[in-house]
Amino acid sequence: MSDYRLVRISISGLSPLEHYRFGECIARTADELGRNILVMASGDLSHKLAEDGPYGYAKEGPEFDSQVTKAMRNADFMQFLQFTDEMTEAAAECGLRAFIIMAGAVDGKAVEPDFMSYEGPFGVGYAVCAYQTTGEDQSRRFAGRYEAQREEKIRQARQSEDEYVKLARMTLESYIKTGKELEMPAGLPEEMLKNRAGVFVSLKVDGRLRGCIGTLCPTAANIAREIMQNAVSSGTGDPRFSPVTERELVNVEYSVDVLSESEPIDSMEQLDAKRYGVIVTKGGRRGLLLPNLEGVDTPEQQVAIALKKAGISSSEKYAMERFEVVRHR
Repeated sequence: MSDYRLVRISISGLSPLEHYRFGECIARTADELGRNILVMASGDLSHKLAEDGPYGYAKEGPEFDSQVTKAMRNADFMQFLQFTDEMTEAAAECGLRAFIIMAGAVDGKAVEPDFMSYEGPFGVGYAVCAYQTTGEDQSRRFAGRYEAQREEKIRQARQSEDEYVKLARMTLESYIKTGKELEMPAGLPEEMLKNRAGVFVSLKVDGRLRGCIGTLCPTAANIAREIMQNAVSSGTGDPRFSPVTERELVNVEYSVDVLSESEPIDSMEQLDAKRYGVIVTKGGRRGLLLPNLEGVDTPEQQVAIALKKAGISSSEKYAMERFEVVRHR
């Protein structure tokens, strides 16, 4: 090819759906300018295919490569949108968001795939696939289908949420829409009004963490107040994220963890990643990890993450505590 202009576009930390929408914007702009375009989506698949590779091995590595190459062969761009963060992070891939931009650029188009190759030398996956548009196909409006599935999932979640989750949602929605704290709702269960406990409120959008703030020990008059203050903090005060916007509220999924009192432990043998959360302490540094988190399967993984959060080296001498939670979703 000759006599062309090249525009380099990077990926971002935004959601897969935002990248798909960006691809739609590229195609729409090309149409308005009357230009023919070729979208080249470049990036590696998993970096975790072999123990002797530069990045080591994870079981999610070959699983991801198998699923994503199948989607490439079948032009199943819906699958590109449905990979979980846990899967892509464990597989250590770097190309998926580029592929999604490309998919968005041919939204609503019939495409003919030409899968050319796949290889995994040195523990890193590489695939090559080309697509030629062959006409219109309204069944391939994947962003709309994805949003409809998400809306149905959220609708079902709202119908089944208990009083703990409902209170967290109502509190954050009220604060973001009005800037004011929610009045304590009437009719809350007695255990929420009489008992005190540490509480974590976690927020997710499209399966991705959007905020998580909590208290190890009770700081409010009761569990209800603890939920309310931590719901606002999770949505507006988590330093890892920008504040949740009103536009996002419809897609936020909530979970509320009510913590038991922690107890000191002497070794990892007293931990169970599914049952117990862990707290690590060294001087004024303290890190916590909740139990039963996707992708965290062993006490060793649990403690390593908690140490990293606290800024404690694994070579330092540190204290450990364990606790249980009641999780509300």
